[in-house]
Amino acid sequence: MNNVAFIFPGQGSQYVGMGKYFYENFVESRKIFEKSNEILEFSLSDKIFNGSMDEISDTKITQPAILTTSIAILEALKSLVNINPSCTAGLSLGEYSALVCSGALDFEKAIILVNKRADFMVNSLDGNLYGMTAVIGLSKEKILEVIDDVKSYGHLEIANYNCPSQIVVSGEVVALDMADKMFKDKGALRSVRLPIKAPFHTSFLKEAAMKFKTELENTEFNSEFKVPVISNVTSEKMDMSKICELLSNQIMSSVLWEDSILRIIGMGIDTFVEIGPGKSLSSFVKKIDKKVTVLNIEDESSLNRSLKVLSEV
Repeated sequence: MNNVAFIFPGQGSQYVGMGKYFYENFVESRKIFEKSNEILEFSLSDKIFNGSMDEISDTKITQPAILTTSIAILEALKSLVNINPSCTAGLSLGEYSALVCSGALDFEKAIILVNKRADFMVNSLDGNLYGMTAVIGLSKEKILEVIDDVKSYGHLEIANYNCPSQIVVSGEVVALDMADKMFKDKGALRSVRLPIKAPFHTSFLKEAAMKFKTELENTEFNSEFKVPVISNVTSEKMDMSKICELLSNQIMSSVLWEDSILRIIGMGIDTFVEIGPGKSLSSFVKKIDKKVTVLNIEDESSLNRSLKVLSEV
């Protein structure tokens, strides 16, 4: 199967009970959850399946939880069908799931890295209130005008270029509150505050990025990519010689998701499978190119639907 890409979601896709079907029905998935519990030295699976939404939305829980859930689902899929993607990518945190999928990084090392990443990202912030807003239906130019107009209230930056109709803005809450009103005045269809209380993918996280780079440099990656990974930072294939720089910069750089998907489509790929909680990435891909086939796998029903389509590809 040479025209399939696997894509993996990032923070904000979490929900209580994600991945439980796979934990209960696939030994391959259960082993992934149990490995995370062992490495983190607490029951991450219990928090995912039985915790509150507030609890699993804590960055230090969310990041290893989404990685674990995504790889648990991937392992279940691999046990059911012989499918080798031609390419993979992940949005923000999801890039670590993509690296595991590609063979460039072992899952055990990925959990340790993501745990450190979350810790650095949270602890590098001061006492200010931060947030992220998805702006729907407004051009980059008009969004930048608003960011400039509210700079006396606080600093904002573009964090994600998700698809033609959605750009995410990240920064200080006071400025975001003002900007939300102005986005609508400029013609935005709507602006949606995301369940993330941090200024991800902005210069606010420069300190975290620098600290994390040291962790990356001390991590042993595998010698090659078995599957190409498209970088959030460059929207090009990752180069193993630059992987530490790319992953550290990703923390404080805009995510070029739309460009990444266009790059994958340009490689001749016409089927995308989102693996992990939620289906936001599926929505983005459909808005980028309506002609491609888009699937998601997060529970029993979506698994069965996807298997049926993949069997016909």
